[in-house]
Amino acid sequence: MDRREFIKRAGAGLLATGALPGPGPRPVGQAGAAAAKSLDGRRILTFNSVIRVNQIEVTRTQNEGFDEADRHTPENVRALRDAFAAGWPGAPMTWAFSWRALFDERENYRRIRALMPEFHARFGDDVTFIPGAYFANAFNTRDQVDRDLHEGLARVSEIMGGGFRPKSVIAGFLAAANQKYLAEKEGIRVCQGNIWSQYAVDNQDGEGSICYPYYPSTEHFCKPAQSEGDFIDCVNLDGWTCDFLAARRQGQNWAASQRSRMGVGPIETIEWFGPEVGLAQIVETTAAHFDAGFALNGWAWVTNCWEISLVPQIGHLEVLTRWTKRIRERWPSAECLTLGDFGSAFRAQYPNNENLRYRFVQRGTGIGGSEVPLEIRWFMCREFRMALLRSWKKPGTERVIDFTRYDLPAREPQDMTRSWSLMGRINQKRTRPQDEPIPFESLAPDERALILKWFPELKT
Repeated sequence: MDRREFIKRAGAGLLATGALPGPGPRPVGQAGAAAAKSLDGRRILTFNSVIRVNQIEVTRTQNEGFDEADRHTPENVRALRDAFAAGWPGAPMTWAFSWRALFDERENYRRIRALMPEFHARFGDDVTFIPGAYFANAFNTRDQVDRDLHEGLARVSEIMGGGFRPKSVIAGFLAAANQKYLAEKEGIRVCQGNIWSQYAVDNQDGEGSICYPYYPSTEHFCKPAQSEGDFIDCVNLDGWTCDFLAARRQGQNWAASQRSRMGVGPIETIEWFGPEVGLAQIVETTAAHFDAGFALNGWAWVTNCWEISLVPQIGHLEVLTRWTKRIRERWPSAECLTLGDFGSAFRAQYPNNENLRYRFVQRGTGIGGSEVPLEIRWFMCREFRMALLRSWKKPGTERVIDFTRYDLPAREPQDMTRSWSLMGRINQKRTRPQDEPIPFESLAPDERALILKWFPELKT
């Protein structure tokens, strides 16, 4: 069975793909209407960029990494914006400034900040703040993060003028208490607050969440809220869409070209494999959601971040243009929204986590850690996530490689540490002896009953 037939069968009886005409350039005033529409029948891309001074600004005064001021120029910012617009005319995106980038008085940062009102007026771009350069809680107390959020968001409003208020926050990882503060005190109810599957990469781990939107629990930002009592009214979004097979890896195995975050991001694709193979991987990761995922869930979402520092580092902005053109050609009904508008659309349709049922299936692309002939199936809901892995050439090889229950108590670290993962009964990263894959039938009866309650099709 070839790949096209596989996708066709995966979505049999569900929504058809690619039936509507493409949107073309969209007036900015339509953003609110797009956010209010149901997600059903929609394929949505969100795209964002980060502007900073140092590689990892872990606190207002402390840095990890190196100075990137020479990479952050208005020319590079405009080049990225132009490349995105060339592929998808009129599409909006989201920009996030680090603390230092908001306040740096050098000419290049003043000129970059001056571009943002233009982008907002012309494209409907959202502009916001990123605390702690993805890892705020690994280096700051929760109280300090709240102060950074308050003052950073106020600075964005000052730069933009006209009563502007960001629709979302980009944070990488953000503790539950800080997402609660963001919603209740700042009135911002959309946060890119988890990086799905990240483990042994950069300065913080956050393995254990689900990869599509959910409302976090007050117990742990990786855990979907289970009831009104632990509910945080802030839509928690993933950082960038990963290849599900590559995401089983720990960290980055450079020697074997196996990088756990490989998917749509430019670092793990274009930088490592070059523009042609890199683009192929980006498109196939997109297809896993816009084809099979769309058929299984009735709507689909892909998200990507292209930091400004990568523009001179990687180059190949034409790949960004080619990818977005490819999306519009292959999936003419696809839409592009800001993170805030996408989160608002989710909130309008899902007031809580009660009806969340996400299903995904992906076969290896043969690139990096996405091996052929492996196939992975993911099932995610309010009470658990579970992954099944098999060789599609060998019947009877399917095994459970992840089973993480969310209906059990969880607790975030109370000190400043990199270890923020929520590890369950079996975890896909296989860091513990208990993570050895097992047949579905080897799960306990109560575990199988819980799974079948949400996904009865697994009875067969």
